[in-house]
Amino acid sequence: MGCEIKILENLKLKDPILVEGLPGIGLVANIAVAFLIKKLKARILGEIRSTAFPDISVVEKTGVLKSPFCRLYYYQGKNHGERDLILLYGNAQALTRQGQYELCSAILDVSEKFGCKYVITLGGYRPGKKVERPNLYYAASDPETAKTAASLGAEILSGQIYGVAGLLVGLAALRGMRGFCLLAETSGDRLDVAGAREVLKAISGILGLNLDLEELKDSEDLADFLAPFDFGVLAKKQMRKTPRPRPNWFV
Repeated sequence: MGCEIKILENLKLKDPILVEGLPGIGLVANIAVAFLIKKLKARILGEIRSTAFPDISVVEKTGVLKSPFCRLYYYQGKNHGERDLILLYGNAQALTRQGQYELCSAILDVSEKFGCKYVITLGGYRPGKKVERPNLYYAASDPETAKTAASLGAEILSGQIYGVAGLLVGLAALRGMRGFCLLAETSGDRLDVAGAREVLKAISGILGLNLDLEELKDSEDLADFLAPFDFGVLAKKQMRKTPRPRPNWFV
């Protein structure tokens, strides 16, 4: 078994946009999509499990185990101009190349089932210098979509994009879907709320949302979503106690 898909809601969405928010550098995408889910009161559409997820569970303060997951939420636009959305949120990415391809394919299978033709992935980018105000970078599925991404004030990204943020857009293009990856500069050594705020500010017009991003001030406001399954933080804490090679998480 590669991926197991469980659909929890059968409903019709109107030309929804898929917005990705899995763990990555600075947890920029994680924070951004967690904010959207909370702010829009999005509901769970389905869940995807992968045998390539990390073989670990985390004990919460209540003593309950939290395991790796990847969920799809939905939001049906209520006001004029608001787009229907499929919001991808989880606490892990697959740890193998094959697992990443299977996971992305499963995500696109579900999204296409609900009429999605447009994908936006988010993430962080380490520029190798001190970040004052995060600049944005993009990579797109096609020239027309590249113009859309550039109009958001983002620069062309040179180099490679690892993980779901890059692979999802590439595989979507092979299916005739359009989309782009939008990355915010980040130091990558902390939960980067500023980076999350910048990518949300950039894409809010495309999503048709009028967001008050001043409400996104601290990741503590999203603790129910983000904690305690931050593998990068867990790894650093463990390394302080007992030095060992850092796990190869996608964070």
